[in-house]
Amino acid sequence: MERREERIRAHDGHSMGGWLAVPDRGWGPGLVVLQEIFGLSGYIKGVCDRLAGLGYVALAPELYSRLEPDLVLDERLPDSLPKAFQAMQRLDFPQAADDATAALEHLRTLPEVGGHRVGVIGFCLGGGLAYMAAAASDPAIAVCYYGSAIPGAIDRAAEVTCPILFHFGEDDTYISADQRRAVAHAFAGRRGVEIHVHPASGHAFDNHDAAMFSRPQAAARAWEQTRAFLEYHLPPEG
Repeated sequence: MERREERIRAHDGHSMGGWLAVPDRGWGPGLVVLQEIFGLSGYIKGVCDRLAGLGYVALAPELYSRLEPDLVLDERLPDSLPKAFQAMQRLDFPQAADDATAALEHLRTLPEVGGHRVGVIGFCLGGGLAYMAAAASDPAIAVCYYGSAIPGAIDRAAEVTCPILFHFGEDDTYISADQRRAVAHAFAGRRGVEIHVHPASGHAFDNHDAAMFSRPQAAARAWEQTRAFLEYHLPPEG
């Protein structure tokens, strides 16, 4: 597996960093991986590695680069959560969504992708941004892990035309049961849509580095569902 840093040019000319993981075979369909509120952390880089292990070229853009370079909060430290919320509140969300779209466009140009299709997957903050990118552009697929911004943008559901997978934690204090039902209602009857609500888990259950959130059983189940969704809608061989 090859790992390297990337430079991504946004639509307004801003240059942001990124992390790229390439499968051993050197090519594959692309997936943009959108960060949590902690930034482009070791956990997010690890997600890129896991996706590369499945055969995808995975690119995680540094979405906090407009705030300050290399802004990463260590989710293993108790005082990181309030700092991460402060960073998220400073973030221009529409601009970050546009930067996510620019990352999709950049990934398409890489020789390792070589004309294969490109999708987007996001976690927490990135889950909402993945949804917005799916509404604003044309990814092959979108996977949204507990995107708390999604219910507030549910009026854009009709703009999402690609297959899309939603993961929610049943006990998520940031996304209520009523909000989950609103998402389900907005996408009811549409092909290529999956919504999974995971019991005994809250927000950010996939992040194994954040002990306060991590729920390994839910994470394993959600990852298998994600792998199957990707394999069906964006096969790693083509």
